[in-house]
Amino acid sequence: MSGYAIRAFVWAATVLVVCALAVWRGRRDEQLAAGIMLAAWAVTMLVSRSGFQQMEWGILLVDLAALAGFITIAMTSHRYWPLFAAGFHLLAIVTHAGRSMDPAVGGWAYLTAEILWGYLLAIAIGYGAWTAPRSPLEAGGPRR
Repeated sequence: MSGYAIRAFVWAATVLVVCALAVWRGRRDEQLAAGIMLAAWAVTMLVSRSGFQQMEWGILLVDLAALAGFITIAMTSHRYWPLFAAGFHLLAIVTHAGRSMDPAVGGWAYLTAEILWGYLLAIAIGYGAWTAPRSPLEAGGPRR
């Protein structure tokens, strides 16, 4: 198995585990964030062109749409993990911007940074799902 195939397999497994965790333990915000991450990953597979050797404009557009979703969750949630998720994904956007402003940034550095932000995003969503309140009282809901 090549290095690329191993990286792709590990990322696919990570996304699927986080999505399963969000469905199992998460609430609406965690499930929505995991769904955004899953959809962005699937669409990224369709629009990826150069293997990060050149600026990936299609992936940037996908990431911008996903960022809008993560920011919406962060602005409406009562929890803190969505702020970290949106922040990590914003760093992915900044990485794209850096690559577009300086083509001397190598493909390996570009890819490595995108991978790092992706895993930190997955960790934030997974943490949110794992620690999701199990009852309305834990969530700060109305007491009866």
